[in-house]
Amino acid sequence: MNFFRGVMGGQAAGPQPSGAETIQKLCDRVASSTLLEDRRDAVRALKSLSKKYRMEVGTQAMEHLINILQTDRSDSEILGYALDTLYNLICNDEEEEQDESEDAVTPIPASGKHKNVSMPDEAMQKQSDDLGAQFTEQFIQDPEHITLILSLLEEFDFHVRWPGVKLLTALLKNQGVQVQGIILVSPMGVSRLMDLLADSREVIRNDGLLLLQQLTKSNAAIQKIVAFESAFERLLDIITEEGSSDGGIVVEDCLLLLLNLLKNNSSNQNFFKEGSYIQRMKPWFEVGDDNSGWSAQKVTNLHLMLQLVRVMVSPVNSPGASASCQKSMYQCGLLQQLCTILMATGVPADILTETINTVSEVIRGSQVNQDYFASVNAPSNPPRPAIVVLLMSMVNERQPFVLRCAVLYCFQCFLYKNQKGQGEIVATLLPSTIDANSISAGQLLCGGLFSADSLSNWCASVALAHALQDNLTQKEQLLRVQLATSLGKPPVSLLQQCTNILSQGDKIARRVSNACV
Repeated sequence: MNFFRGVMGGQAAGPQPSGAETIQKLCDRVASSTLLEDRRDAVRALKSLSKKYRMEVGTQAMEHLINILQTDRSDSEILGYALDTLYNLICNDEEEEQDESEDAVTPIPASGKHKNVSMPDEAMQKQSDDLGAQFTEQFIQDPEHITLILSLLEEFDFHVRWPGVKLLTALLKNQGVQVQGIILVSPMGVSRLMDLLADSREVIRNDGLLLLQQLTKSNAAIQKIVAFESAFERLLDIITEEGSSDGGIVVEDCLLLLLNLLKNNSSNQNFFKEGSYIQRMKPWFEVGDDNSGWSAQKVTNLHLMLQLVRVMVSPVNSPGASASCQKSMYQCGLLQQLCTILMATGVPADILTETINTVSEVIRGSQVNQDYFASVNAPSNPPRPAIVVLLMSMVNERQPFVLRCAVLYCFQCFLYKNQKGQGEIVATLLPSTIDANSISAGQLLCGGLFSADSLSNWCASVALAHALQDNLTQKEQLLRVQLATSLGKPPVSLLQQCTNILSQGDKIARRVSNACV
């Protein structure tokens, strides 16, 4: 025990050993000592040295640490130290070291390569990443080592389970595809990891979420297994318990995991819809009258929630699957809730923009949803159709570019395969239907054509093009439209105005967009 007093306690007399020499002696003690207490103290010392002397501990001690995990299963303390040490070797994240008095180590004179030489942060991070990749590759050379970690996660002891979760997460970050493959063929491997979500200790549950995020990245087979292990039910429960959009980082982690499971995975999307989980998304979007002062976390959460809705109705999904989800979203009131956010005051600009994009895809090609959207009015006096209010933003050059583009996308989606809607828009341009006392969609689009702002020209032209797409009747009707250019001058046809714009200036975008009309 005098040796450990020298390492763990006060300064010993005589010349001090180098870091590499100390680590070699500790490894010898781990390998040869018959007393569990001696092995435990040696592993604890290795843990304490593993951040400062990462290279030396990794190259000399990894085999001994793995052996400890295999042979000393009855002692949770030594298992925890071994797992923590392996985590320090493999993890590349810059984290604050935990202040643990029992791990305090008297500084050991370093060899030449450990002298305090200033190194740029990028170079230090690259060196750290290289070591992490090297030690990860060494660890997973034997797939049984991953299986060993999975078996240790069945231990309920906090000092074993938590470092085991962190270690497996770090391995997945460094060599995701290889580790995913090993876990996939490991009996009950994914099931063991799903059990982490049911752990009553929040720190383990929360780190379990991070582990599952890494596990499900770009692996459809694992995504399906996780989904069928009741992942949707558990994640939605956690989101509710944590406060939905008003919750903290845990809600964000749950949403990121849901995105991993659903994006580009038609099987999981169908399972999510058939399990009536779309209905459970509606409460996420219940906002009050006062929407000022949203926290950055709430904005992030709502942004991810809107992305989840879009994943379910994305135009890249099969038409039948999207149509089925669109129907469910209307029937459960989710579309109505989104339109409420659309017309609410005080909503942050980036959330408003993403909500417009989301509503766009929920109504795209769905006649029922498009008809509902056409009936939505803004809470103004007098009430104005939501379409009109949105178009006012689109042709307003003071509005953000991304917002104006989102409105244009929404207008396109509203008119997609919607001949009824196309007719209603074109009708607002015809003399017989124009109401001088109100602003119509047609008036706003024509105003956009006359605007000095080239982006307004472009947006209005593309919007009008979609009002005519695949609709011969409306093309004929639009030829009747006459525009009053200014007082005292005769009106010109819409076609003539487009021709005039095409002949003016060198604004390529403006000319191309009007060519569309």
